[in-house]
Amino acid sequence: MFSAEGLAGPLGRGALLVGLIGAFFGMFAAISGTRNNDPKVMRLVPRFAVLMCVATVGAFTAMEWAMITRDFSLAYVQKVGSWSTPAIYNFTAVWSALEGSILLWVLVLTGLTVGIAVKYKTRLSDPMVGWALATMFFVSVFFFVLTLGPANPFAAGAPGVLDGPGPNPLLQNHILVMFHPPILYMGYVGMTVPFAFAIGALITGRVGEGWLVETRRWALFSWGLLTLGIILGSWWSYEVLGWSGVWAWDPVENASFIPWLTATAYIHSVLVQERRGMLRVWNLSLLVATFSLTILGTFLTRSGVLNSVHAFSDSDIGPFLLGFFALIVVVSVGLIGWRGDKLRAPGTIDSPVSREGAFLANNVIFSVFAFVVLLGTVFPLIVEALQNRQLVVGEPFFDQLAVPVGITLLFLMSIAPVLPWRKASGELLSQRLFWPAWGGIGALVLSLALGATGIEPLLTFMLGGFSGGAALRQLVLATRRQGWRGLVGRANGGMVVHLGVILIAVALAASNSFTHSQELNLKQGVPVSFGGHTFELVNFSEVVDARRTSISANVRIDGGQAYAPAVTKFKSMGQNIGTPSVRTSFIKDIYLTLEPPVKATSKSAKIKVFIKPMIMWLWIGGGLMGVGTLLAAFPGRRRRPTDPVSAPVPTEELV
Repeated sequence: MFSAEGLAGPLGRGALLVGLIGAFFGMFAAISGTRNNDPKVMRLVPRFAVLMCVATVGAFTAMEWAMITRDFSLAYVQKVGSWSTPAIYNFTAVWSALEGSILLWVLVLTGLTVGIAVKYKTRLSDPMVGWALATMFFVSVFFFVLTLGPANPFAAGAPGVLDGPGPNPLLQNHILVMFHPPILYMGYVGMTVPFAFAIGALITGRVGEGWLVETRRWALFSWGLLTLGIILGSWWSYEVLGWSGVWAWDPVENASFIPWLTATAYIHSVLVQERRGMLRVWNLSLLVATFSLTILGTFLTRSGVLNSVHAFSDSDIGPFLLGFFALIVVVSVGLIGWRGDKLRAPGTIDSPVSREGAFLANNVIFSVFAFVVLLGTVFPLIVEALQNRQLVVGEPFFDQLAVPVGITLLFLMSIAPVLPWRKASGELLSQRLFWPAWGGIGALVLSLALGATGIEPLLTFMLGGFSGGAALRQLVLATRRQGWRGLVGRANGGMVVHLGVILIAVALAASNSFTHSQELNLKQGVPVSFGGHTFELVNFSEVVDARRTSISANVRIDGGQAYAPAVTKFKSMGQNIGTPSVRTSFIKDIYLTLEPPVKATSKSAKIKVFIKPMIMWLWIGGGLMGVGTLLAAFPGRRRRPTDPVSAPVPTEELV
């Protein structure tokens, strides 16, 4: 009788080899066809893209099949597979460790390459498109080499293994593990597309505004997915790790945040180049930095050099990623230097009190912030390499930096939307800032009335009201002119994103500054008061299965519904994992954790209680940022430019 057992390994390795061949010949065809202006060769490029994508889908399917059938002939399944793991976490286990995460990266990358090849199949003769595709194929070749070399998910395992430990316990106790990593990867890998077109623009010398038009939506959606991935990661941290926080400046969190900072600067800065033809070097540099930082982030998270709850184990992949990162930086900087003369902007900033002046300040702040976060993240590695001693750069360092940067950015968000291009007069600013200023004053008065204290949170609340008023002012004007359709378009979609950012900033300031916590010793049936609420231990409940033993303490809050913080022991790893329980509302969350040791027969429990204001507005703000990204991706109604000096730069160089 035919058996599929053991076939996943050969099929997966064969599929990856076919994908590598498709990527290599696709790169060769794109370079040769572009250099020789050969349409016949260029027509082969989409076929090679489809070939490598289909091969990758086949390899990914083989890996999933190996996980579903528990094919323990593979080393990767031995590492993250288990007969006791629930089906959904067994499915997500494919990207729960190093080799599978790189396979997911390749899947997203080859899918994007097919998307570009198909979108531009009628314009393959354009040299910029050809070089962009060659760049994407080159990146694909590198990642295929990883999957066939140091990160091979189909490597054979030790003989005789019949079961495994399953994924990390933290990756099998919340549904967000199904969404957070893939969405984050789509944002990460999506930045390859604008980077590839930037390289194409530099190689062809067409460094005007044409390549920006081609990559506008790719960059925007990639940024939006990266944003959503970070928000979901914060939510996962809040729901799973039991410390009541959403962001700990963990090195692996920073590895996704740093490219987000440079990408955010680029999303803003590109408007200046499209409108005034300025900041060309800035935009190219920001894109190169963003893509390079995704590779560096991959090195930090997957080479084993960092000690983090998120990081993967030691591997041989580090030198490959570090070498690729260095190659990308050297080649990109070399190309920018080579095209230095053509990158000179046709215009200059007439006044710092202008929209382009605000965007330039925005670039500087985001870039400096990204550099300092990067330095704080890698500095311990540098010290360890040079001096062989351990050093920790903790939360206080990053918090001291983040607060003034965040306040400065809120101020810029207050001013920038009302600034005109070129130069602003005092009279114009006073008119446009009237209602936003009252919004800031109102927010400050409301905060004081509710009992808020402290300079930093009060300043955040005031600037939140100020910048929120500026964004709402523009949205109201847009809807007055065009109805609800006025919300569609890059400018007004951007204002919706700004509102989401403001909600997140205010929620973080409130939750970080005014959280109250206390460890309560609860006895069954005896209510205890804290923070204006009562907490009563009702009983314990225990769940035992082949995978784990979970003990929950049922705690009634304010005499109403009972919430059940738990401690779970995963038998295969012997780890105790705490699972918080949260009563959430628009005003505040009551966050409960059960402190070990615990027994199901006990009549008392140690419960740590956190009362955290406004946490829900973090998630609402993240959702609003997603809505704003979608609105910004579609063209709004454009007004005919009347000022030939401030009108968009001619687009003779469009692809």
